[in-house]
Amino acid sequence: MGEKMGHAIMVALPYQGHITPYTNLAIKLASKGIVVTFVHLEFIHHKLPQPDPFSMPRDSGLDIRYTTISDGFPLDHDREDDNYWESMFQHFWIRVDEFVGELIRSEPDLAPFLVTDTLFTWQTPVADRHNLLKVSFWTEPALVFSLAYHVQLLRQNGHFPCKDHVEEEIDYVDGVKSMNTKDLMPYLKESGTRSLVHRVEMKAFEEVKKADFILHNTVYELESETLSALNKIQRNYAVGPISFSKNLSAYAVSRSLWSESDCSEWLQSKPPGSVLYVSFGSFLQASKHVVGEIAYGLVLSRVSFVWVMREDADLPSGFRDEIKERGLVVPWCDQIRVLSNPAVGGFLTHCGWNSVLESMWCGVPMICYPLDYDQPTNRKLVVDDWKIGINLCEGECVEREEVSEKTDEFMNGGVSERLRQELKKVGAKLHQALESDGSSEANFDQFVKDLKAKLAG
Repeated sequence: MGEKMGHAIMVALPYQGHITPYTNLAIKLASKGIVVTFVHLEFIHHKLPQPDPFSMPRDSGLDIRYTTISDGFPLDHDREDDNYWESMFQHFWIRVDEFVGELIRSEPDLAPFLVTDTLFTWQTPVADRHNLLKVSFWTEPALVFSLAYHVQLLRQNGHFPCKDHVEEEIDYVDGVKSMNTKDLMPYLKESGTRSLVHRVEMKAFEEVKKADFILHNTVYELESETLSALNKIQRNYAVGPISFSKNLSAYAVSRSLWSESDCSEWLQSKPPGSVLYVSFGSFLQASKHVVGEIAYGLVLSRVSFVWVMREDADLPSGFRDEIKERGLVVPWCDQIRVLSNPAVGGFLTHCGWNSVLESMWCGVPMICYPLDYDQPTNRKLVVDDWKIGINLCEGECVEREEVSEKTDEFMNGGVSERLRQELKKVGAKLHQALESDGSSEANFDQFVKDLKAKLAG
């Protein structure tokens, strides 16, 4: 008998920012001759615009089986509260364990292995019970990974938990350039240690140290020192930006949880480079005060803009009337399509990693207003290291006058042109990494080779 075909079992973390790259990873794995079982939670499945997100032609050559799993709660349950996630943190692995066991028994001729988002904390117990290899997929920059990975080193140096308003230098993490504690992720700060996010992150980074393979949605040339240092400890593969891998766009796959507005006609009516794109992604909206100050700042400015606002109840009264033809507010859109439009000259962003990668890929400079999670650390990369963006404001306090001044200067002054010059260099690294001889393609091929060797051994 020949060697068994690899079978990737993938359960998606139910957040848009994780679903997008994870879905693309599934297609990438299938394109290498690996069978994929892709699993959405049932409540996510009911949000999708189509019943099967992987409905593709039979002649595609990809073997992706789509199914769902229950999280144990009714479809209409509020999944934004900590009680829900506490239950998921403690008990969801039991459901996954049962699902994986049944799946393995039903496919005895395949060689199964687990591929999980790093932030799922059940990988080790489920894999160990079924003797499976563990592949961990990290959807954020390697810098963020390294800081959380070395949390004990931060503790030894008095930077974990980091005091909220103390600014000190971190210069002792191998592969990480000297950085200020103000740029740490909030869940490593003193005020964040009481949150469920903190507990999940800490548990996730205990588990990832037991993974057989770690995939990073970044480019080696952008974070070479960090990745090289991590490789001294565990095998890490920089395979990003996974969403732009060649041939992925050929498949009509549903990656979005919401219907997308078409902004093309409106954008076509604007001069090249004149429109500011504003989006905080699928992230829960900023406070009413912040939304209001940004809105009034845009009104005061001379800038045309598209603003993605999923829940626009907090937009100031009369805002839509005041912006008239100068502004367009939509609940959701195809972000890459908008950023690729010649009319778009800048991106006001929360610095989610998908947004940063997409902005770099499309050559659009950024105005940064990070909110939470990895975003403050991503801002450091964008503004301080790569110099392809500016800060909306210094600190967390945002005021309409500053928003107006910053956006006007950014869009109509020489700031964005300077940033575009740096973007050409950074963007070239992303594009080159995904060429047939690029580092991300080579790393992915090496990962598949190493994986198949382990499965066969």
